[in-house]
Amino acid sequence: MTEAVFIGSGIYRGSTYGALHPLSIPRVPTVIDLSRALGWLPPGRYRVSPRAKPVALQSFHTPGYIAALQAAETAQAVSAEARAAHGLGTLSNPVYAEMFRRPATAAGGSLLGAALLRDGGVVFNPGGGTHHGMADRAAGFCYLNDPVLALQAFRAQGLTRILYLDVDAHHCDGVEAALAGAGDIRMISVHEAKRWPFTGALADRAGGAALNLPVPRGLNDSEFARLRDRVILPAIDRLDPQAIVLQCGADAVAEDPLARLCLSNRAHFDLVARLLGAAPRLLVLGGGGYNPWSVGRLWTGVWGVLSGQDLPDRLSGEAAEVLRGLRWVRQRGAVPGYLTETLLDARRDGPVRPEIETLAEVAAGMAQDWDWSG
Repeated sequence: MTEAVFIGSGIYRGSTYGALHPLSIPRVPTVIDLSRALGWLPPGRYRVSPRAKPVALQSFHTPGYIAALQAAETAQAVSAEARAAHGLGTLSNPVYAEMFRRPATAAGGSLLGAALLRDGGVVFNPGGGTHHGMADRAAGFCYLNDPVLALQAFRAQGLTRILYLDVDAHHCDGVEAALAGAGDIRMISVHEAKRWPFTGALADRAGGAALNLPVPRGLNDSEFARLRDRVILPAIDRLDPQAIVLQCGADAVAEDPLARLCLSNRAHFDLVARLLGAAPRLLVLGGGGYNPWSVGRLWTGVWGVLSGQDLPDRLSGEAAEVLRGLRWVRQRGAVPGYLTETLLDARRDGPVRPEIETLAEVAAGMAQDWDWSG
């Protein structure tokens, strides 16, 4: 595969977890519409995501859980027993019309991405990245765990050096739980410390499979760059992975309501650019992100980097109209002009705090001896 491929689906258009849920906002449709308005998404680069079948989902999830999720969608209700056993029908993981079909489509997209990358290339599935899902339980807005399914798919292709990198503001507890002790998959996670799900401490190595980088509130671009250049990229160079799966959650940017990090979207674009060519196979997934403007701009820019576009600063015409047309129940007052008129944030650089320097030094030391034996 020579050109980057974008995986999307119409199921995300109009589907909502509920009017007051953080995921009531349009995300993947905004990325599709904005990318098309910019001329970045010709038909030849777009693939329609299939819906993963239950048998494929059961490579990680339990049959009983998949059956309960399907039954909840059909009945549009869950029993007290199913809620207690599987975390369905809660405020975080509510009953809604497409509660099986939508996550199964996201999972199908990640599985398709891994299949398309069998011989190498780049694939973007912004509907994926649901990294909190457990084998038999929904958690953190995630009913299924498509990153784990993609990692397993790469493993089934015979790959023995697979790297999972997660830059979501929330720690990827579901992925870490699935990978604990694995010899052929390594995980690096940059996430906000003392933030739900309150896992991912620096000392937590998941049996040698993980390198966790919990960062303090207010993480700026300069601090992220220090961790990127001191820890993440040297670790990737040392590990020489055959495939990289990047979970590119958008909730670490300053405008997000569910985290307290202060990155610009340029921090993500710079990281993605440096991952191109770092492994023969690169699968990029979405993830968190709860401000519709910042998510749409960030993931559109990620696709621009992956597909070799020059990212414009200013937006006009149809592209600007896509962003002006967004609505958000949490928005108070006028939408800042840069969220509707630009694609690139201003850089949010700043001093590198001592705790970041210490984290980088300690984590870099851990990574120096990190290999595929743990």
